[in-house]
Amino acid sequence: MTARPRPQGPRRRLGLHPLAVLGLAALAVPRAVAHDLDLAGPAVNAVLVFAPIVVWIAAAVWARVPNPLLTLVAVGACYGILLGAVHLLLWTQGFGGDPPRLGGNLEGALPPAAEAALLRGFAFVSSVVTGTAVGALSGAVAWPLTRLTARRRPR
Repeated sequence: MTARPRPQGPRRRLGLHPLAVLGLAALAVPRAVAHDLDLAGPAVNAVLVFAPIVVWIAAAVWARVPNPLLTLVAVGACYGILLGAVHLLLWTQGFGGDPPRLGGNLEGALPPAAEAALLRGFAFVSSVVTGTAVGALSGAVAWPLTRLTARRRPR
């Protein structure tokens, strides 16, 4: 009997192939598109929000990843990057042609191009932080589930 080769690099640490991590993250992208283009009502939006997260958790448990928190933080970070890219690509449509602008003491302080770049940069970083936080919360849910299921079934 030949021993199976052990995965190396990110796959070993995450318990999933990097393309699987990206694929799981991509499951949540339709919600961003539907939101920015105002395509979905509340019920469909709820499905688009929660279904990918349930799939993320189920995938981590089913694959018996060694560290579900780390794995789903990676999925969430990838999702955040994709989310930020979608928001940047649909920026004008998402704001109905009236994008946000700096106000208060900062109103008019920057040239329009610099102001737009600043706001888009903050929006992108916010998306990455949000995606990573969703991944961390998902990992926190998946972690005890993987421990419970590991006791119940043999490898």
